[in-house]
Amino acid sequence: MNLINDIATQQDKLVALRRDIHAHPELCFQEQRTSDIVAAKLTEWGIPMHRGLGTTGVVGIIKGGTSDRAIGLRADMDALPMQEANTFAHASTHPGKMHACGHDGHTAMLLAAAQYLATQRNFDGTVYLIFQPAEEGGGGAREMIKDGLFDKFPMQAVFGMHNWPGFAAGQFAASPGPVMASSNEFKITIQGKGGHAAMPHNALDPVPVACQLVQSFQTIISRVKKPIDAGVISVTMIHAGSATNVIPNSCELQGTVRTFSLEVLDLIEERMRVMTQHTCAASGMTAEFEFKRNYPPTINSEPEAEFCRQVMASIVGADKVQAQEPTMGAEDFSYMLQAKPGCYAFIANGDGDHRDIGHGGGPCMLHNASYDFNDDLLPLGATYWVRLAERWLAKSV
Repeated sequence: MNLINDIATQQDKLVALRRDIHAHPELCFQEQRTSDIVAAKLTEWGIPMHRGLGTTGVVGIIKGGTSDRAIGLRADMDALPMQEANTFAHASTHPGKMHACGHDGHTAMLLAAAQYLATQRNFDGTVYLIFQPAEEGGGGAREMIKDGLFDKFPMQAVFGMHNWPGFAAGQFAASPGPVMASSNEFKITIQGKGGHAAMPHNALDPVPVACQLVQSFQTIISRVKKPIDAGVISVTMIHAGSATNVIPNSCELQGTVRTFSLEVLDLIEERMRVMTQHTCAASGMTAEFEFKRNYPPTINSEPEAEFCRQVMASIVGADKVQAQEPTMGAEDFSYMLQAKPGCYAFIANGDGDHRDIGHGGGPCMLHNASYDFNDDLLPLGATYWVRLAERWLAKSV
Protein backbone atom coordinates (compact mmCIF):
# COMPACT_ATOMS: atom_id res chain seq x y z
CA MET A 1 0.00 0.00 0.00
CA ASN A 2 1.55 3.28 -1.12
CA LEU A 3 0.55 5.66 1.67
CA ILE A 4 2.04 9.13 1.88
CA ASN A 5 4.50 8.83 4.75
CA ASP A 6 4.02 12.43 5.96
CA ILE A 7 0.31 11.66 6.41
CA ALA A 8 0.78 8.18 7.88
CA THR A 9 3.03 9.57 10.61
CA GLN A 10 0.19 11.90 11.65
CA GLN A 11 -2.10 8.93 12.42
CA ASP A 12 -2.42 9.61 16.15
CA LYS A 13 -3.31 13.26 15.60
CA LEU A 14 -5.84 12.34 12.93
CA VAL A 15 -7.47 9.76 15.21
CA ALA A 16 -7.72 12.30 18.03
CA LEU A 17 -9.28 14.84 15.67
CA ARG A 18 -11.78 12.34 14.26
CA ARG A 19 -12.80 11.10 17.69
CA ASP A 20 -13.25 14.62 19.00
CA ILE A 21 -15.66 15.33 16.15
CA HIS A 22 -17.40 12.00 16.81
CA ALA A 23 -17.90 12.90 20.46
CA HIS A 24 -19.55 16.21 19.54
CA PRO A 25 -22.04 15.42 16.75
CA GLU A 26 -24.10 18.20 15.20
CA LEU A 27 -27.22 17.84 13.07
CA CYS A 28 -27.83 19.35 9.64
CA PHE A 29 -27.25 23.09 9.34
CA GLN A 30 -26.13 23.15 13.00
CA GLU A 31 -22.49 22.15 12.40
CA GLN A 32 -21.06 25.28 14.03
CA ARG A 33 -18.45 23.60 16.24
CA THR A 34 -17.38 21.28 13.45
CA SER A 35 -17.04 24.09 10.92
CA ASP A 36 -15.11 26.10 13.52
CA ILE A 37 -12.66 23.20 13.85
CA VAL A 38 -12.31 22.98 10.07
CA ALA A 39 -11.76 26.75 9.78
CA ALA A 40 -9.21 26.75 12.61
CA LYS A 41 -7.19 23.96 10.98
CA LEU A 42 -7.25 25.61 7.57
CA THR A 43 -6.14 28.90 9.13
CA GLU A 44 -3.34 27.12 11.01
CA TRP A 45 -2.05 25.74 7.70
CA GLY A 46 -2.30 29.05 5.86
CA ILE A 47 -5.23 28.01 3.66
CA PRO A 48 -7.64 30.81 2.67
CA MET A 49 -11.30 29.94 3.06
CA HIS A 50 -14.85 31.07 2.59
CA ARG A 51 -17.49 30.34 5.24
CA GLY A 52 -21.26 30.40 5.24
CA LEU A 53 -22.27 28.65 2.02
CA GLY A 54 -25.25 26.46 2.88
CA THR A 55 -25.32 28.08 6.34
CA THR A 56 -22.33 26.30 7.91
CA GLY A 57 -20.30 25.18 4.89
CA VAL A 58 -16.59 25.87 4.56
CA VAL A 59 -14.58 26.03 1.33
CA GLY A 60 -10.79 25.97 1.56
CA ILE A 61 -8.68 27.23 -1.35
CA ILE A 62 -5.21 25.86 -2.12
CA LYS A 63 -3.43 27.23 -5.18
CA GLY A 64 -0.31 25.87 -6.82
CA GLY A 65 1.39 26.98 -10.03
CA THR A 66 -0.30 29.22 -12.59
CA SER A 67 -2.97 27.08 -14.26
CA ASP A 68 -6.61 28.14 -14.05
CA ARG A 69 -7.73 24.50 -13.82
CA ALA A 70 -9.44 23.50 -10.58
CA ILE A 71 -10.79 20.44 -8.80
CA GLY A 72 -13.27 20.12 -5.93
CA LEU A 73 -12.95 17.59 -3.10
CA ARG A 74 -15.99 17.24 -0.86
CA ALA A 75 -16.53 15.91 2.67
CA ASP A 76 -19.78 16.02 4.65
CA MET A 77 -19.85 17.13 8.30
CA ASP A 78 -23.28 16.42 9.83
CA ALA A 79 -24.49 13.69 12.18
CA LEU A 80 -27.77 11.81 12.56
CA PRO A 81 -30.65 12.33 15.03
CA MET A 82 -30.26 8.96 16.78
CA GLN A 83 -29.04 7.66 20.12
CA GLU A 84 -25.57 6.06 20.15
CA ALA A 85 -25.32 2.60 21.73
CA ASN A 86 -21.52 2.72 22.07
CA THR A 87 -19.97 3.55 25.44
CA PHE A 88 -16.30 3.87 24.48
CA ALA A 89 -14.42 7.02 25.40
CA HIS A 90 -15.24 8.96 22.23
CA ALA A 91 -18.96 8.13 22.17
CA SER A 92 -21.41 10.97 21.59
CA THR A 93 -21.74 13.47 24.42
CA HIS A 94 -24.99 14.81 22.95
CA PRO A 95 -28.03 12.60 23.65
CA GLY A 96 -30.05 11.81 20.55
CA LYS A 97 -27.24 12.75 18.17
CA MET A 98 -24.63 10.43 16.66
CA HIS A 99 -22.04 10.21 13.90
CA ALA A 100 -23.52 6.95 12.63
CA CYS A 101 -22.51 7.45 9.00
CA GLY A 102 -18.82 8.31 9.28
CA HIS A 103 -18.97 11.98 8.37
CA ASP A 104 -16.53 12.59 11.23
CA GLY A 105 -14.03 10.40 9.37
CA HIS A 106 -14.77 12.05 6.04
CA THR A 107 -14.02 15.46 7.54
CA ALA A 108 -10.80 14.26 9.16
CA MET A 109 -9.54 12.62 5.94
CA LEU A 110 -10.05 15.78 3.90
CA LEU A 111 -8.40 17.90 6.58
CA ALA A 112 -5.37 15.60 6.54
CA ALA A 113 -5.18 15.93 2.77
CA ALA A 114 -5.52 19.70 3.06
CA GLN A 115 -2.51 19.97 5.36
CA TYR A 116 -0.32 17.97 3.00
CA LEU A 117 -1.50 19.74 -0.15
CA ALA A 118 -0.90 23.15 1.44
CA THR A 119 2.61 22.14 2.49
CA GLN A 120 3.74 20.51 -0.76
CA ARG A 121 1.63 22.17 -3.50
CA ASN A 122 2.87 19.61 -6.02
CA PHE A 123 0.23 20.51 -8.59
CA ASP A 124 -0.63 23.21 -11.10
CA GLY A 125 -4.02 24.76 -10.46
CA THR A 126 -6.46 25.07 -7.56
CA VAL A 127 -7.85 22.56 -5.11
CA TYR A 128 -11.16 23.54 -3.53
CA LEU A 129 -11.84 21.76 -0.24
CA ILE A 130 -15.61 21.55 0.19
CA PHE A 131 -16.74 20.86 3.76
CA GLN A 132 -20.48 20.44 3.35
CA PRO A 133 -23.26 20.58 5.94
CA ALA A 134 -26.58 18.76 6.02
CA GLU A 135 -26.15 15.69 3.86
CA GLU A 136 -28.51 13.71 6.09
CA GLY A 137 -31.79 14.92 4.68
CA GLY A 138 -31.07 18.64 4.59
CA GLY A 139 -29.75 18.89 1.04
CA GLY A 140 -26.65 20.81 2.07
CA ALA A 141 -25.04 20.27 -1.34
CA ARG A 142 -28.05 21.86 -3.02
CA GLU A 143 -27.93 24.79 -0.61
CA MET A 144 -24.21 25.38 -1.16
CA ILE A 145 -24.82 25.40 -4.92
CA LYS A 146 -27.70 27.87 -4.47
CA ASP A 147 -25.34 30.09 -2.48
CA GLY A 148 -22.90 30.16 -5.39
CA LEU A 149 -20.49 27.27 -4.79
CA PHE A 150 -19.66 26.71 -8.45
CA ASP A 151 -19.92 30.41 -9.35
CA LYS A 152 -17.56 31.61 -6.66
CA PHE A 153 -15.26 28.61 -7.03
CA PRO A 154 -15.25 27.50 -10.68
CA MET A 155 -13.96 23.96 -11.08
CA GLN A 156 -13.83 21.45 -13.89
CA ALA A 157 -14.77 18.42 -11.78
CA VAL A 158 -15.86 17.51 -8.26
CA PHE A 159 -15.26 14.34 -6.27
CA GLY A 160 -16.77 12.76 -3.17
CA MET A 161 -16.06 9.68 -1.08
CA HIS A 162 -17.97 7.66 1.52
CA ASN A 163 -16.83 4.88 3.82
CA TRP A 164 -18.57 1.60 3.10
CA PRO A 165 -18.92 -1.13 5.76
CA GLY A 166 -19.14 -4.77 4.77
CA PHE A 167 -16.00 -5.30 2.74
CA ALA A 168 -12.42 -5.52 3.89
CA ALA A 169 -10.52 -2.36 4.72
CA GLY A 170 -7.76 -1.47 2.30
CA GLN A 171 -10.07 -1.51 -0.73
CA PHE A 172 -11.85 1.10 -2.82
CA ALA A 173 -14.77 0.98 -5.23
CA ALA A 174 -15.64 3.30 -8.11
CA SER A 175 -17.76 2.83 -11.23
CA PRO A 176 -19.32 4.97 -13.95
CA GLY A 177 -23.07 5.49 -14.12
CA PRO A 178 -25.67 5.40 -11.33
CA VAL A 179 -24.24 4.34 -7.96
CA MET A 180 -26.94 5.64 -5.60
CA ALA A 181 -30.65 6.15 -6.11
CA SER A 182 -32.98 9.10 -6.03
CA SER A 183 -34.85 9.58 -2.75
CA ASN A 184 -38.53 10.54 -2.84
CA GLU A 185 -41.51 10.53 -0.46
CA PHE A 186 -45.23 10.23 -1.02
CA LYS A 187 -48.28 10.83 1.14
CA ILE A 188 -51.77 9.76 0.05
CA THR A 189 -54.88 10.65 2.04
CA ILE A 190 -57.98 8.71 0.98
CA GLN A 191 -61.20 10.47 1.96
CA GLY A 192 -64.13 8.14 2.63
CA LYS A 193 -67.15 8.34 4.93
CA GLY A 194 -67.07 6.91 8.41
CA GLY A 195 -69.73 4.78 9.98
CA HIS A 196 -70.53 1.79 12.13
CA ALA A 197 -68.31 -1.20 11.38
CA ALA A 198 -71.34 -3.48 11.56
CA MET A 199 -73.09 -1.52 8.80
CA PRO A 200 -70.45 -0.93 6.11
CA HIS A 201 -73.10 -0.33 3.44
CA ASN A 202 -73.86 3.01 5.10
CA ALA A 203 -70.23 4.13 4.89
CA LEU A 204 -67.42 4.54 2.36
CA ASP A 205 -64.60 2.50 3.84
CA PRO A 206 -61.15 3.86 2.83
CA VAL A 207 -59.21 0.94 4.31
CA PRO A 208 -59.89 -1.66 1.56
CA VAL A 209 -59.09 0.99 -1.04
CA ALA A 210 -55.80 1.68 0.70
CA CYS A 211 -54.98 -2.02 0.72
CA GLN A 212 -55.82 -2.22 -2.97
CA LEU A 213 -53.45 0.66 -3.72
CA VAL A 214 -50.59 -0.94 -1.78
CA GLN A 215 -50.86 -4.01 -3.99
CA SER A 216 -51.52 -2.10 -7.21
CA PHE A 217 -48.42 0.06 -6.85
CA GLN A 218 -46.25 -3.04 -7.16
CA THR A 219 -47.63 -3.64 -10.66
CA ILE A 220 -45.92 -0.40 -11.68
CA ILE A 221 -42.64 -2.04 -10.77
CA SER A 222 -43.43 -5.41 -12.35
CA ARG A 223 -45.64 -4.51 -15.31
CA VAL A 224 -45.27 -0.82 -16.25
CA LYS A 225 -41.60 0.10 -16.18
CA LYS A 226 -39.03 -1.84 -18.19
CA PRO A 227 -37.77 -4.88 -16.26
CA ILE A 228 -34.16 -3.78 -16.71
CA ASP A 229 -34.84 -0.39 -15.08
CA ALA A 230 -34.43 -0.35 -11.31
CA GLY A 231 -37.18 1.04 -9.12
CA VAL A 232 -38.60 0.58 -5.62
CA ILE A 233 -41.99 1.59 -4.22
CA SER A 234 -42.29 0.96 -0.49
CA VAL A 235 -45.43 1.83 1.46
CA THR A 236 -44.02 2.12 4.96
CA MET A 237 -46.91 3.70 6.92
CA ILE A 238 -50.68 3.14 6.97
CA HIS A 239 -52.70 5.24 9.40
CA ALA A 240 -56.46 4.86 9.89
CA GLY A 241 -59.07 4.45 12.57
CA SER A 242 -59.26 4.74 16.33
CA ALA A 243 -61.73 2.01 17.38
CA THR A 244 -62.48 -1.58 16.34
CA ASN A 245 -66.15 -0.89 15.67
CA VAL A 246 -65.76 2.33 13.67
CA ILE A 247 -65.08 2.67 9.95
CA PRO A 248 -62.74 5.67 9.70
CA ASN A 249 -63.40 8.75 7.62
CA SER A 250 -59.98 8.61 6.01
CA CYS A 251 -56.85 6.52 5.59
CA GLU A 252 -53.31 7.78 5.03
CA LEU A 253 -50.51 5.99 3.16
CA GLN A 254 -46.88 7.13 3.24
CA GLY A 255 -43.70 5.71 1.83
CA THR A 256 -40.71 6.12 -0.43
CA VAL A 257 -39.80 5.71 -4.10
CA ARG A 258 -36.25 5.02 -5.29
CA THR A 259 -34.92 4.99 -8.86
CA PHE A 260 -31.62 5.33 -10.71
CA SER A 261 -33.00 7.66 -13.38
CA LEU A 262 -35.32 10.66 -13.53
CA GLU A 263 -37.19 9.10 -16.47
CA VAL A 264 -38.23 6.10 -14.38
CA LEU A 265 -39.07 8.42 -11.51
CA ASP A 266 -41.36 10.48 -13.76
CA LEU A 267 -43.11 7.30 -14.89
CA ILE A 268 -43.62 5.95 -11.37
CA GLU A 269 -44.93 9.24 -9.99
CA GLU A 270 -47.43 9.66 -12.82
CA ARG A 271 -48.73 6.08 -12.63
CA MET A 272 -49.08 6.25 -8.85
CA ARG A 273 -51.07 9.47 -9.19
CA VAL A 274 -53.40 8.03 -11.84
CA MET A 275 -53.90 4.76 -9.95
CA THR A 276 -54.75 6.66 -6.78
CA GLN A 277 -57.30 8.92 -8.46
CA HIS A 278 -59.07 6.20 -10.43
CA THR A 279 -59.06 3.54 -7.71
CA CYS A 280 -60.57 5.95 -5.23
CA ALA A 281 -63.10 7.25 -7.77
CA ALA A 282 -64.21 3.69 -8.56
CA SER A 283 -65.23 3.35 -4.90
CA GLY A 284 -66.87 6.76 -4.70
CA MET A 285 -64.00 8.38 -2.83
CA THR A 286 -61.42 11.10 -3.38
CA ALA A 287 -57.75 11.33 -2.49
CA GLU A 288 -55.02 13.87 -1.96
CA PHE A 289 -51.77 12.77 -3.60
CA GLU A 290 -48.51 14.39 -2.50
CA PHE A 291 -45.14 13.45 -4.00
CA LYS A 292 -41.93 15.05 -2.75
CA ARG A 293 -38.67 14.67 -4.66
CA ASN A 294 -35.68 14.78 -2.36
CA TYR A 295 -32.26 13.78 -3.70
CA PRO A 296 -31.76 12.92 -7.39
CA PRO A 297 -29.79 9.80 -8.38
CA THR A 298 -26.02 9.92 -7.94
CA ILE A 299 -24.52 9.32 -11.38
CA ASN A 300 -20.74 9.17 -11.92
CA SER A 301 -19.35 10.39 -15.23
CA GLU A 302 -17.34 7.72 -17.02
CA PRO A 303 -13.98 9.53 -17.57
CA GLU A 304 -13.84 10.72 -13.97
CA ALA A 305 -14.78 7.32 -12.54
CA GLU A 306 -12.05 5.63 -14.59
CA PHE A 307 -9.57 8.30 -13.50
CA CYS A 308 -10.42 7.61 -9.85
CA ARG A 309 -9.94 3.88 -10.36
CA GLN A 310 -6.46 4.51 -11.78
CA VAL A 311 -5.53 6.67 -8.80
CA MET A 312 -6.85 4.05 -6.38
CA ALA A 313 -4.92 1.28 -8.13
CA SER A 314 -1.70 3.26 -7.79
CA ILE A 315 -2.23 3.29 -4.00
CA VAL A 316 -3.65 -0.14 -3.14
CA GLY A 317 -3.18 -2.17 -6.33
CA ALA A 318 -5.69 -2.90 -9.09
CA ASP A 319 -6.92 -6.05 -7.34
CA LYS A 320 -8.15 -3.93 -4.41
CA VAL A 321 -10.24 -1.60 -6.61
CA GLN A 322 -13.74 -3.02 -6.87
CA ALA A 323 -16.77 -2.16 -8.98
CA GLN A 324 -19.41 -0.27 -7.04
CA GLU A 325 -22.58 -2.21 -6.45
CA PRO A 326 -25.34 0.39 -6.92
CA THR A 327 -27.38 0.95 -3.78
CA MET A 328 -30.93 2.25 -3.35
CA GLY A 329 -29.67 4.56 -0.63
CA ALA A 330 -29.45 8.24 -1.58
CA GLU A 331 -26.78 10.94 -1.37
CA ASP A 332 -26.99 14.68 -1.93
CA PHE A 333 -23.60 14.75 -3.66
CA SER A 334 -25.91 13.95 -6.58
CA TYR A 335 -26.67 17.67 -6.86
CA MET A 336 -22.99 18.42 -7.40
CA LEU A 337 -22.74 15.69 -10.03
CA GLN A 338 -25.72 17.20 -11.85
CA ALA A 339 -23.73 20.43 -12.13
CA LYS A 340 -20.21 19.09 -12.73
CA PRO A 341 -18.49 15.93 -13.97
CA GLY A 342 -17.11 13.82 -11.16
CA CYS A 343 -17.16 10.59 -9.20
CA TYR A 344 -18.58 9.49 -5.86
CA ALA A 345 -16.42 6.61 -4.61
CA PHE A 346 -16.47 4.16 -1.71
CA ILE A 347 -13.62 3.38 0.71
CA ALA A 348 -14.01 0.07 2.57
CA ASN A 349 -14.72 0.41 6.30
CA GLY A 350 -14.32 -3.27 7.28
CA ASP A 351 -16.77 -5.40 9.24
CA GLY A 352 -16.49 -3.77 12.66
CA ASP A 353 -13.46 -5.53 14.18
CA HIS A 354 -11.77 -2.16 14.52
CA ARG A 355 -14.23 -0.93 17.17
CA ASP A 356 -12.94 -0.30 20.68
CA ILE A 357 -14.18 -2.12 23.75
CA GLY A 358 -17.49 -0.53 24.67
CA HIS A 359 -19.13 -0.66 21.26
CA GLY A 360 -22.81 -1.54 21.06
CA GLY A 361 -24.10 -5.00 20.40
CA GLY A 362 -25.24 -4.32 16.85
CA PRO A 363 -23.34 -4.51 13.57
CA CYS A 364 -20.98 -1.82 12.35
CA MET A 365 -23.30 -0.70 9.56
CA LEU A 366 -24.25 2.78 8.42
CA HIS A 367 -27.07 4.40 10.42
CA ASN A 368 -26.70 1.75 13.14
CA ALA A 369 -26.38 2.74 16.81
CA SER A 370 -23.26 0.56 17.14
CA TYR A 371 -21.41 2.02 14.15
CA ASP A 372 -17.98 3.62 14.36
CA PHE A 373 -15.65 4.87 11.64
CA ASN A 374 -12.50 2.81 11.07
CA ASP A 375 -9.57 5.06 12.02
CA ASP A 376 -7.16 2.93 9.99
CA LEU A 377 -8.72 4.52 6.90
CA LEU A 378 -7.64 8.05 7.76
CA PRO A 379 -4.16 7.97 6.12
CA LEU A 380 -5.48 5.91 3.20
CA GLY A 381 -8.39 8.23 2.43
CA ALA A 382 -6.18 11.31 2.79
CA THR A 383 -3.57 9.77 0.48
CA TYR A 384 -6.27 9.15 -2.11
CA TRP A 385 -7.45 12.76 -1.96
CA VAL A 386 -3.90 14.04 -2.38
CA ARG A 387 -2.98 11.77 -5.28
CA LEU A 388 -6.30 12.46 -6.98
CA ALA A 389 -5.74 16.22 -6.83
CA GLU A 390 -2.07 15.99 -7.82
CA ARG A 391 -2.76 13.80 -10.85
CA TRP A 392 -5.79 15.78 -11.94
CA LEU A 393 -3.77 19.00 -11.77
CA ALA A 394 -0.51 17.46 -12.91
CA LYS A 395 2.22 19.92 -13.83
CA SER A 396 2.94 19.96 -17.55
CA VAL A 397 6.47 18.90 -18.49
